[in-house]
Amino acid sequence: MQKAWRERNPQARIKAAYQAIELNNECATAYVLLAEEEATTITEAERLFRQALRSAGKDTNVLVYIKRRLAMCARKLGRVKEAVKMMRDLMKEFPLLGMLNIHENLLEALLEMQAYADVQAVLAKYDDISLPKSATICYTSALLKARAVSDKFSPEAASRRGLSTAEMNAVEAIHRAVEFNPHVPKYLLEMKSLILPPEHILKRGDSEAVAYAFFHLQHWKRVEGALNLLHCTWEGTFRMIPYPLEKGHLFYPYPGCTETADRELLPSFHEVSVYPKKELPFFILFTAGLCSFTAMLAMLTHQFPELMGVFAKAFFSTLFAPLGFVMDKMESFMPSSFWHQLTRI
Repeated sequence: MQKAWRERNPQARIKAAYQAIELNNECATAYVLLAEEEATTITEAERLFRQALRSAGKDTNVLVYIKRRLAMCARKLGRVKEAVKMMRDLMKEFPLLGMLNIHENLLEALLEMQAYADVQAVLAKYDDISLPKSATICYTSALLKARAVSDKFSPEAASRRGLSTAEMNAVEAIHRAVEFNPHVPKYLLEMKSLILPPEHILKRGDSEAVAYAFFHLQHWKRVEGALNLLHCTWEGTFRMIPYPLEKGHLFYPYPGCTETADRELLPSFHEVSVYPKKELPFFILFTAGLCSFTAMLAMLTHQFPELMGVFAKAFFSTLFAPLGFVMDKMESFMPSSFWHQLTRI
């Protein structure tokens, strides 16, 4: 199996897994690989995972991984209540294995059941300032807050009377989610086409946004008005974030290397989303350009005073030449008495 994990070709990995089973019929990790890479249906994958569970022994990491996969199989096969129970049991039995993100799978299953009170209870435990965040945590929190007001939300009415406390909480939750991962709204609002999520994802990246929207778009559509509220408010996030963007606002600075990593994770035909750039106002750009030009002229005048004097004389002569030409023409057409009166004035 160590050889199988090192192989880059899927067929070579599958072949090595079968070789491992020939050597040891109770090689749990071989059945895991076959379930994930050779099985063509969820039912077949579930059968292989059950075989792996019988052979897992006392290896905690392998055991938890297999049980989580079995819960996900149950969820995909429509046995949502069974999946929820399996996930809850796992979280109670192994509370320290939070890095497997079982709670995120649980949130998705609870949303499928529309058990919003249970979703809120899970968020209360895992949406903590000291714990790592994810698109699932941030956007699910925003969805629950939006659910309280979205069915009656109207941007026109809100602009006239201002936002209520509940609406403000929902908007702030959306802004928080968008700052964490700014790529998600375009997929939820179907401004960008969804693709099958990649095998691995990068937190705060386009790959995470694709995966979140792929599995959670249905939950946003189920809550009346939630997508409308998201559409009306998500872009306001970028006006609130301090400039330059690297400062961040609620989270640590957005990683600049995210785009490069996403290009490796996502297929070549997919147009990778990038962090929206905040455009500088024209006045700032104009002022910066004028100051730079003035500083350059001052430096050149200090270094080459005679040459710059000649240049300035030539520049102003060229600048005022059209004006002199116009004045000469006007003198030739106007009577001398007019120019005498104009001089007196």
